[in-house]
Parts: sequence; C-alpha cells; structure tokens
Amino acid sequence: MTTHAQALAARADELTARREPYVRATVVRAQHPTSAHAGDTALLLADGRLEGFVGGNCVEASVRDYGLRALSSEEPLLLRVVPGEPTDTQEPGAVEVANPCLSGGAVEIFLQPQLPAARVVVVGNTPIALALETLGGVLNFELELVDGSAAMPKAEDAALIVASHGRDEESALEAALRAGVPYVGLVASHTRGKSVLGSLDVADELRARVHCPAGLDLGARTAEEVALSILAELVAERAASRKATLETGGSVKQVASEPATALDPVCGMTVAAVGSTLHVEHAGSVVYFCSAGCRKAFLADPERYAPTS
Repeated sequence: MTTHAQALAARADELTARREPYVRATVVRAQHPTSAHAGDTALLLADGRLEGFVGGNCVEASVRDYGLRALSSEEPLLLRVVPGEPTDTQEPGAVEVANPCLSGGAVEIFLQPQLPAARVVVVGNTPIALALETLGGVLNFELELVDGSAAMPKAEDAALIVASHGRDEESALEAALRAGVPYVGLVASHTRGKSVLGSLDVADELRARVHCPAGLDLGARTAEEVALSILAELVAERAASRKATLETGGSVKQVASEPATALDPVCGMTVAAVGSTLHVEHAGSVVYFCSAGCRKAFLADPERYAPTS
C-alpha cells in the first residue's frame, strides 16, 4: 500500500470512529486522455470536501454533485463522466454525465456511501442486555450499554431498549420518547410493563409507542433468545418504516435533505451548491462553477453570463 493510500485509509478509519458519513469514490475505469487512473480513490465528506484524487476539476464537480446525492439516498452509484454538451442519462444504479469542459477521454467512478452503524442504546447490565450487545454487533448495530440515569438518547439513534429489570427505567424511557427515538422497547412482563408505562410523565400518544414486552413473540426463554426476538422486531420495524417512506415518495436519509445544486452559467453543468465547489459572489448572489476555467471566464465578463429575468 502506498503512502497516499495509507493516509486515505487512516482518514477513513478516523471518520468511521467519529461516526461521520462520507463517500468512497473509486475510479474503476479510465479512458485516455484523462488524468485519472483505475484505482485512484478519494473520500467525499458530507460538506462536499474531496480528499484524494479521482480526476481534474470537471470530474470532481460531478463526483461532488452525485456523491452528495448518493450520501443523501444512502445508495451506491456508478458515475460515468464523458465529454459533450451538458446532459445526464440516468438508469438504476448508474448515471452518465456529459461535460463540455472535459478535455477528453472518459472516467467511471464508483460512489459508495459509508454510513455510521445505527446506534442502539441498551439500558442495563443484565444477561439480556449483554446478549443484545453480542448479537447486535453481528447485525452491524453499534450497541451502547448504559445505566438508566446516564442514558442520553438522540433522535438519530435506531433504538433505546431498557433491559435493566426495574432500575432507572422511567427516566430512560421518557428521554427516548421525548427525543423521538424510532424504536423504544421495555423488557418486562405485561403486568409490570403496564405499571411502568402508566407511571411515565409523557403524553398518551408517546406512551403508546413503547414496545412492551419488547420483541416478537418467538417463545423465547433464554437471554439470548429474548435478545434475538427484540432485534428481530427492531429490524422489522426499521424495514417497515423504510418501505412506508419510499412508498409515499420520500427518501430514506441519515445525513441530510436532498443536496442543493446550481447551474454553472458558463458551461451549463449542474454542480453542488456547497462551499467546497468553486464559486464567486456576484450581484448579491453566489455563482458556482464546475472548473477554474469557467470561473475565470465568468470573472472576465460577468454580464455575458448573468441570468436574464
């Protein structure tokens, strides 16, 4: 592994440890003349910054644009950039972008979103809690075992599961419900669970969101089987939520809303409207460009490219 590749790998590990989403952009095919080569790699951060190399400014502009879209949709994408008048041809899982500023050749880049594992907060240190920690890791959840008084659930968490058998249950459940955690579960019998839920200082509609007893009815008896039933219910709930969102025309996002875009007034290319894209301020507006050449042409004669009302 080269020094450059090692640095990118270390940077990827750092982003993962900090739970920061990013896109790994890898050149899978390059046709000359082009400055990129198969295997070239870059990391696209959520703010649009590119670290690494996958081509010149024109290619970077498309990687930034479609990479941020891939990050928003959480779906990988094969991007092909070719010379020609501004167009984009899309098909499932792939898009071809024509760029009039491209010096020649073509490049294909695989854009792979790298998202932090969904966090599941487990309250307790009981056998069921420990079993959840073990099995949850296999399912690529990030499990965090805490005491109920120390639980700090967040809306972006996948779940909060209380498996403390009576210790600090109410405070953790209330915090999760008020934060809007999608799945909130309580490990308890029907009788004890009803008592705990009745004592919560929350509105009835929030109280009704608690899964109690947590888990699908699988006839579980051991701690491991109970943990399996809870994680199965969590997976089913997440899948149902995703399906419902997509069926209503929405998109499942972990990072941000649909990224903003703008048109380069010189060449007509669509670019990401973020601070890391080449831009200038003109007449009270921010103008974005795909390359330094377009930016230079605009600055030489802004009125020529100024939009007409």
